[in-house]
Amino acid sequence: MRRVLITAGAAGIGRAMGEAFAAEGYEVWVTDVDGAALASCPETWQRREAGAADEAAMAAVLEEMGGIEVLCANAGVAGPTAPVEAVALEDWRACVSVNLEGAFLAAKHAAPLMKAAGQGAMILTSSTAGIFGYPLRAPYAAAKWAVIGLMKTLAMELGPHGIRANAICPGAVEGPRMEGVLAREAAAKGMSRDQVYAGYAAGTSMRSFVEGRDIAEMALFLASERARLVSGQVIAVDGHTENPDPKL
Repeated sequence: MRRVLITAGAAGIGRAMGEAFAAEGYEVWVTDVDGAALASCPETWQRREAGAADEAAMAAVLEEMGGIEVLCANAGVAGPTAPVEAVALEDWRACVSVNLEGAFLAAKHAAPLMKAAGQGAMILTSSTAGIFGYPLRAPYAAAKWAVIGLMKTLAMELGPHGIRANAICPGAVEGPRMEGVLAREAAAKGMSRDQVYAGYAAGTSMRSFVEGRDIAEMALFLASERARLVSGQVIAVDGHTENPDPKL
């Protein structure tokens, strides 16, 4: 059976990924720091409580798996919403740790297993903020930009071993995490939540947010034989971002 590991897989995009891969017959392994959310996942999934930036925990999970066909390095946190001069160093480090170091650690410990098998697919969750940058979100944008650099390097380094690496860049994703972003940005800009929401939507050609299932379907494609020669690519699932910070 094909095995997939999804970091931050108990909710949001990660949960949608798990459901999509399970429907395709994968053995689904998920890690998350939220024990309650993990407990709500299907009992058929392998659920492990582990922080993405905890190297010992990540290494232990992959050792327990014994082999892996697909890695979805999906863990991420929104980080602070503030002008760069107001960002505390500890908040910067916390954001970069989960978003960037989490992806690095998952790839680091999955790579030997994939090399031994002579195949594998690594799918890293970046963001449209990793393509455009985003005002008031310096730690998040910097980390997600770096995730793309990490992915490009993985594609070069691991390609000769039959391993592909790609990055998905979600736009604004409907859900509780995005609601937190909207609330913080509204407070920082002196706007209402609905005004900020409308601004995000207006910045895309399709005037819309995306859903977790949209990201999951792209991950499923990138893991499949249909994408056997797709590697090193940055793929936005965002309704086509025209302007990351429209002024309404």
